Amino acid sequence: MNNGKVGFCIVGTGAIAPWHAAHIAAIPEAELIAAVDTSPARASEFQQRYNCLRSYTSLDDALLDELVDVVIICTPTLTHSAIASRAAAAGKHVLSEKPLALTSDDAANMISACRSGGVKLGVVLQRRLSDTVLSVKRMLDAHLFGDIVLATAQLKYYRNASYYLDAPWRGTRTDGGGALMNMGVHGIDLIQWLNGGITHVFTRSATLARDIQVEDTSVSSVTFGNGALGSIEASTLVYPEYATRMELHGTNGTVVFNDHEIQLCQTLTETINPADWPSLAFPAPLNIPAANHYRFVRDMTFAVLEDREPYITGEEAKKSIDIINTMYRSADTGQALTISTT
Repeated sequence: MNNGKVGFCIVGTGAIAPWHAAHIAAIPEAELIAAVDTSPARASEFQQRYNCLRSYTSLDDALLDELVDVVIICTPTLTHSAIASRAAAAGKHVLSEKPLALTSDDAANMISACRSGGVKLGVVLQRRLSDTVLSVKRMLDAHLFGDIVLATAQLKYYRNASYYLDAPWRGTRTDGGGALMNMGVHGIDLIQWLNGGITHVFTRSATLARDIQVEDTSVSSVTFGNGALGSIEASTLVYPEYATRMELHGTNGTVVFNDHEIQLCQTLTETINPADWPSLAFPAPLNIPAANHYRFVRDMTFAVLEDREPYITGEEAKKSIDIINTMYRSADTGQALTISTT
């Protein structure tokens, strides 16, 4: 730690890395110490653009840097487990981009490595810290809509053929592509979190229009931990794409919301004004990109300073990995399956 600031190292300087750099710069208690990229040119360019103290082409060299307290993993999902294990062995805390891992075993290994190393493992699932979602969560915790009996998630996005050609890993299950693991993980995490997890699932998936190895369309019938029934629709073929949409129907009313707003909030006796149920989240600075994402970087900073768990731990993030992998097995076997989250 340098002058009382938590030192961050960003591993992987691709598309998501600039957000992390901007968020670290906006947190007075944090400092961007280093960036790691296997390309010397990319590492150097990132260092200069975002005022890192230094850049590395070797993760091992970065892990020797005494000013680095937290490693942020911004690399393809297949590499997350190995990077986290090496960081934990070096005594560095870990903040991982979503999804935590591709398999439940890899997720469990990341959790075990960080627990054994005495370091924290946080995961960025930024929609959980959106103002809209936090308002809905407050309402649910207050039992405003009674017992939830039906819950649906519509994860309808559009990715054209060039999206997969530009980055071929996006079209493979081994590297985490597909409508479920790559695009749907945020929505699946949200719907399960708001409903006490998912206990049973029956999934049908297909590759209907893209030349890829994974599903571009998927439909699941699910049973939630709170006893509600529901469905999850995921596709990367819907044009124009929709904002992620969820409907929760209870014995006393309904709430419908998307990424940006609560669209319907009605009980048996009144129409609820969402403004009466603010999120209470820490406000993001003005003009900061991806405010929800910023909140996770800030949370990790203070998890280190206050020696507490991050907002989303590895154990919590593993739940959506277990669910999606069970969906894959259900689609492959044609069977309804029980979800194990051990």
